[in-house]
Amino acid sequence: MSNCHLILGGARSGKSRFSENIALSAFNQPDKHSLIYLATATPGDQEMESRIADHQQRRGPQWQLIEEPLDIATVISQATSDSVILIDCLTLWLSNCLHHQCWADRRGDFLSALSESTADIIMVSNEVGSGIVPMGQLSRQFVDESGWLHQQIAELASDVTLVVAGLEMPLKRAIKA
Repeated sequence: MSNCHLILGGARSGKSRFSENIALSAFNQPDKHSLIYLATATPGDQEMESRIADHQQRRGPQWQLIEEPLDIATVISQATSDSVILIDCLTLWLSNCLHHQCWADRRGDFLSALSESTADIIMVSNEVGSGIVPMGQLSRQFVDESGWLHQQIAELASDVTLVVAGLEMPLKRAIKA
């Protein structure tokens, strides 16, 4: 399996900027030739369009943008060992899959692709399990599914980091020889 880094945090915690720096560091290694930003967001309104534009302006020309709201497993499966993939954001992807009623299949495909990949993969996701239990059934399902997904990824990942107020708090680190 590849180097895999899960980055969790709340809204506006600094997790995307932190993950971009991790991806750029990995890409600057001599054996890396492809830097991919795998965006799962869809611009449903003007505010989301603005958020997407802010992210795009921050990244340089070395980034290859792939916009894929549902089938991120295929992108991961097609990447090679000289690739660095930044997936932003898993909770948006989860929302998309729940909306399209394809979550069970997509989750299984994603976890299989992740465990078989030779690319370096950095994943950004919102930590939503620290709040109160939501009132609505769909909201509870979202919180439950994201929590279970994070646990499954954390088990596979070499590194897990929680970002709060722009500060990185390592939860799991790969042992470097």
